[in-house]
This record gives sequence, C-alpha cells and structure tokens, in this order.
Amino acid sequence: MGRKLLITMVHSFLICIAWQACAKANFILNLISIHMKQIFTLLLLTLAFGLHAQERYLDEIFDEVQVTEDVEYAANITVIPALQGLPPMQMPQFMDVYEPVGDTLTSRPLVLLFHTGNFLPQYANGSALGTRKDSAIVELANRFARMGYVTASVDYRLGWNPLAGTQVERTYQLINAAYRGVQDARTAVRYFRMNAAEMDNEYGIDPDKIAMFGDGTGGYVTLASATLQDYNDIILTNTGDPIESFWYDPGDGSYVPMVIEAINGDPEAKNDGFAPDSTQLCVGHYPDYSSEFNFQMNTGGAMGSAEWLDGGDVPMVSFHCPHDAYAPYTTGIVVVPVTNEPVIEATGAYDIHAIINDQENPNNNEVFQSLELADDISVAANALNDGMDGLYPVLNNYVDGEPSEPFDSSPWQWWDVAITQAVDTANGTNIAATQLSLNPTMGPDEALPWIDIIQGYTAPRMAAALGLTETSSGVEDVVNGETFTVYPNPTNGFTTIAFSSSAPFCSLYSMDGRVVRQWPLIGVEGSFSVDLSTLTGGTYVVQIGYESQLVSIVR
Repeated sequence: MGRKLLITMVHSFLICIAWQACAKANFILNLISIHMKQIFTLLLLTLAFGLHAQERYLDEIFDEVQVTEDVEYAANITVIPALQGLPPMQMPQFMDVYEPVGDTLTSRPLVLLFHTGNFLPQYANGSALGTRKDSAIVELANRFARMGYVTASVDYRLGWNPLAGTQVERTYQLINAAYRGVQDARTAVRYFRMNAAEMDNEYGIDPDKIAMFGDGTGGYVTLASATLQDYNDIILTNTGDPIESFWYDPGDGSYVPMVIEAINGDPEAKNDGFAPDSTQLCVGHYPDYSSEFNFQMNTGGAMGSAEWLDGGDVPMVSFHCPHDAYAPYTTGIVVVPVTNEPVIEATGAYDIHAIINDQENPNNNEVFQSLELADDISVAANALNDGMDGLYPVLNNYVDGEPSEPFDSSPWQWWDVAITQAVDTANGTNIAATQLSLNPTMGPDEALPWIDIIQGYTAPRMAAALGLTETSSGVEDVVNGETFTVYPNPTNGFTTIAFSSSAPFCSLYSMDGRVVRQWPLIGVEGSFSVDLSTLTGGTYVVQIGYESQLVSIVR
C-alpha cells in the first residue's frame, strides 16, 4: 500500500514537472512567436521603407483631406452684369482650401489651383467645365494635399463678349478678362500672406513657398502671373516698343493700350481703378503684402506674348497637346471654343520652354534640370520634348503619329454627363452631346492615368523649386549611420525620441502604413518629447530618414 502510494506520488510529481515544463515551453514559444511576428513585421516594413521610402512632397503620405469650402479671399468688380445691360458690380470671391488630416506641421507649402473655362461662366462657355469644383482641379487639389501641401482651388472673375463683331473688339475684351484673372490670382497669394501675418496663419502655410497651377484658361492666368512684373511688361517690349497686339485704335485715330492702369487697376490689384465716368473697375486688396510666388505649372495654357518671359522668372512645368485646336502649342492664334473665332496670338508650351532653354545658364528651370531626373515619366517626356526638361508633350489617342481624336486636347478633364444633360434640358442647349462627339472617351478612366502623369512629373520638380526635399535621379538614396532611440518603450503616453539625423521630419506610421503623426526636425537638436496618449494602444513605426523602429503603446 505504501509502495503504491509512493509510486502514485512520484508519477503525479513527474506529470506536474512535465506539465510545468510544457507550460514554460509554450510560454517561451508564445513569446518567441510574438517577437518573431514583430521582427518579421519590422523586417517587412524596413524592406518596404528601404526599397521605396515614402517621402513628403514626393508621395501621398496622408489618407484624408479636410476641405474648407467657400473661403472669401476678396471682393472685386465683375463685368458679368454688364453683359446683361447692367453696371459692373462688386462681388465676393471664393476659394476652397484643402489640408491633410493628421498633419502636425504648421508651416506648409501652398499650391493655388485655377480652373479652365474661357473666362466665361460654366455652360455659358459651351462647356461642362469652368468652376473651382471641376473634377480635375478637385482631384489634383486632393492629391497634392495628401502629399503634405495646403492647396486651394480659387475662383477668379469671369466675363467678356466672345460674340463681339470684330477681332479687335474680341481681343480687347479677352485681354481685359485675362488681366482681371491675373489680378485675382495675385490677390489670392496676398490673402494667404495676410492671413499668415494677421489671422494666426489659420491654414498653416509657409508664406515663402507658394506655387500656382492652371488648367486651360487657368494656365493663361498662372503664366501671366508668373511673368508680368509690372504694368509696362504687358504693353511694351524689353526695348520699350509697343507690343502691337495689346494696343488698338478706339475709333478716333489714336493708339492706346487695351489695358490702362488708372482704369483697370494695377496688375496685382493692390490699387483701385476707375473708368473715366467714375465707374469703379478694380478694388485694391492687401497692398502691404507681396504677390510673388515660386513655381508655375499648367496644363494646356499659353502666354499672351513671348516678350513677357524673362530670365529670373519662376521655374515652369507645362503639359500641352501639340494638336490643341484652341491654344497654340508653339505660337499662333487663340481660337475660342464658344464661337471658333480667332482672338489673339499667343505663345504655347513648346515655344515657352524653348525660350527658357535658350537663356544663359543658369536658365529659369535649372533648379530641376540640374537633377537630370530619370524616372519613367521623365524618360517618357524626354523622348518627346526635344531636350526641354519641364515640358511634357501630351500625345493622347495618337495612331501612326497623328491624333485619332483631335479635339481631345485635355484628356485629364472629365465631367458629369447626367448633370450636363439636365442643364441642356432646362436651357435648350446641346452641350453634353456636342462635347461627347468631340471627345467620346471622356471620363475618369481616361483622365486619372493622365493625372497620375501630371502629379508624378510635377512633384519632384515643384519640390526642388520650392526647396522642400533632396531629389535623386530616380535611384533611392541610402542614408547610413543615422541612429535614433525611443524611450520609454513601451509607453502609455509621453515618450522621447533621441536622434542624430539631418532628415527634415520624424514620422509615426500605423502598422497598415498610414501616417498618424509627423514632427518637423528642422531646428530641433538631439531629442524631443511627444505625447502619444491619444492614440489607440498597439504597435507603431517611428521613421527618421530611412531608419525605422517599433514603438508599443500600452493601455
């Protein structure tokens, strides 16, 4: 009996030891498994970051964008009522502002976007386009915001009479419409500078890093805004002779400019302008602030005169269809789609970039041409642009060297067919059917790949022009020897990041690759502390430059 009891006790003891050993082994295996998963995840993240580290201003690093609609940036005189026999009237001017959600930077570069529309209201211009809500403009505003920019889609004053009986009358009215557009674009720049200085910089912009983008007619606005330094630039050559296309005979045998500063206001709309009968035509805004900006890009725009372009003007990027039926690719007559009547001679993207490339070194585009970018989009452009980096010739729908859809010169644009058909029904027009007959492939499926190209080609060049990032020639740079530590780790709230790095930012990523926090490192030395208490518990990735570390937040 005693022996059996002893054997039973020994057996139970051995089972207990074995169970404890197994439990310890399972515990150890679980620990190993957990750590292996973390190590494996870190390896995957490190590999991903190493092969293609997402970089602010070159990649979309934010998931969400906040839009503040109907921001009033000025109130100026519109001539739209005059087309109905009424006097000009002062009207508010609006923009929509786009910002990345979750961004902690408070000094971000700004991109202003200007829509197309022939300086006429939507639908009245014979098109479904022509507002700050145009699909391509909204898409690009969102994309650049997700890259870390603040962006704004800006309305500008419209109004002229394309049905005027003579080319001189049409030219006079169109030039004045374009002049008002330039005034408004520059006023928008000054509004943001005023806001930064006097309204606590509520949009968190860097007033020294501003770019403009214009689509179609908006491209005419941004190109003129980039090149007209003062009133005389509009009407006189560099040698002081009149630019003939901007002068006319009003019928009394005299020879006068089509735009007169005292009447129309100065090109920046800092000062008021009054007609001889005392009718006000311009209201000055924010005269104490600069209208200067740093970079211009356009799709399908043109310049009123090649004389406007000088050495020292801002860097430029252009996308233009060589077969554009309305805006010349080289130098030629602008035709307005509303009537198909000729209006004025203008200089298109090819000749603009030829002039830039012929400038003495360094030319206006040297800041990005010197990078010799060799990414796939740049290589494709260089095969077509005769060595003029900054020009992207748009050869859409080409067959054997000729366009199969010659009126589809803006393949990045698209619009809502159903809404346009409803407008046609209400107004007795035929805009939708006419536009689709000219561009049967119109739609997001055609447009978005072109917007990918616009974004991809512009991003490194704009970043270089604004001095935002080091841009390589298409091969990722590898940063060696830059280390940092995170402590305490794990943390339940505050943690310190100590670093020795020249990288401009420290980013915190969730495990699915989203940027959840970003901190500037410029001016920060050695270390900084951050509060992570508002984040959900779990594992995150801290990245500085091309190095990454896991940090755990416990709850």
